[in-house]
Amino acid sequence: MVSGKFTFFHGPTSNGNLHDNIMAQKKLIVIGGGAAGFFCAVNAARLNPKIEVVIVEKNNKILSKVSVSCGCRCNVTHSCFDIQELVKKYPRGQNFLKKSFHWFNTQHTIDWFEERGVTLATEADGRMFPITNTSQTIIDCLMKETNKYGVRINYSTEIIEIKKTDSVFELLTNSNQVIQADFICIACGGYPKSTQFEWLQKIGHHIETPVPSLFTFNVPQHPILQLMGVSVESAHIKITGTKLSNEGPLLITHWGFSGPAVLKLSAYAARVLAEKNYDFTILINWIKDYNEHSLRDEWIHIREKFAAQKVHSKNPFQVPNRLWQFLLQLCEIQEQQRWADITVKQQNQLIRLLTAHEFQVKGKTTFKEEFVTCGGIQLSEVEANTMQSKKMQNLFFAGEILDVDGITGGFNFQNAWTSGWLAAKSIAAL
Repeated sequence: MVSGKFTFFHGPTSNGNLHDNIMAQKKLIVIGGGAAGFFCAVNAARLNPKIEVVIVEKNNKILSKVSVSCGCRCNVTHSCFDIQELVKKYPRGQNFLKKSFHWFNTQHTIDWFEERGVTLATEADGRMFPITNTSQTIIDCLMKETNKYGVRINYSTEIIEIKKTDSVFELLTNSNQVIQADFICIACGGYPKSTQFEWLQKIGHHIETPVPSLFTFNVPQHPILQLMGVSVESAHIKITGTKLSNEGPLLITHWGFSGPAVLKLSAYAARVLAEKNYDFTILINWIKDYNEHSLRDEWIHIREKFAAQKVHSKNPFQVPNRLWQFLLQLCEIQEQQRWADITVKQQNQLIRLLTAHEFQVKGKTTFKEEFVTCGGIQLSEVEANTMQSKKMQNLFFAGEILDVDGITGGFNFQNAWTSGWLAAKSIAAL
């Protein structure tokens, strides 16, 4: 690992005077050593060997999110191949991505890694992982490309200011060094605070205010927390007072609710919930085959079918047994009580809890290693086909620094690969 003073790298020259070739060589500085930054760097160096490419990373490690993704397995992309369907997985940036995905989409990602010996396997829910089932495979692949094409990495170097004189960029580091570059790709990820974007606002770009996306719902001190670890295969969650809802696997945790259904809903509702200061009400339907009205219509048949059986021991709705017992306790249905003996009050309460269980959410939990922001560089200021800034020539963006974010399932990595590749292709052609 390299740290400390910045060292320039000059690639091999084919002929002529060595000094002249070095002086004529163009330089690309990629700010950020994550998925988007690496993908831009290795592809730019591959597509145009005459460009010197350097990744500048403010921390002492690279590809952090790739490393920890999905328990260190790395959810590389998602097996969604129709662009019209693919863009629906992005709460923000859909119109922008329609253009970008035309150039580099899911199939391109699969092919790119396949060509470098990395096979991706598709799971039942559509998520795609390296067949080795470890994120190290992706890291090794990217590092191999880095070494193959002479990309340099400079660790522990933060860019705090960008200036442009004529056609040359001057980048000021946190150690007061000045680095010159012909091209810049900013791929430093999302920032949780607006103030952290100030160095980009100074060069003329506007920011959509960042708020968290992909977080869990906290229900402090609620009795359901005793069911920590219980998962429901397919639950429906609705945020009251809005049209926002989602369906999918749900997990009860020691702080509230998690799982794909919750995380996806948090992404689509990111700005709405931020405005509510994460204090809102949700309704959960625990059973996928019924809503409140259809269950009421069906109830008499269910009751007749299981009339002589004890309610506690006969669960016709396929919800986890611990959850079923919990709901019956809330309805004060006794262990010896039969289906035929359920009172009207108990029946109405159980129907409501099964199909519209109300919870008051107060707060969220966001895991640092999976943090995703809603917000960033305004997309109207970036060319979707090239990732070049419309404000400043030869300045490019890639990844989460843009106001693009996807739901859980590999979609944020797909945006990283797409935007990184487009920036690289554009830079290599200049």
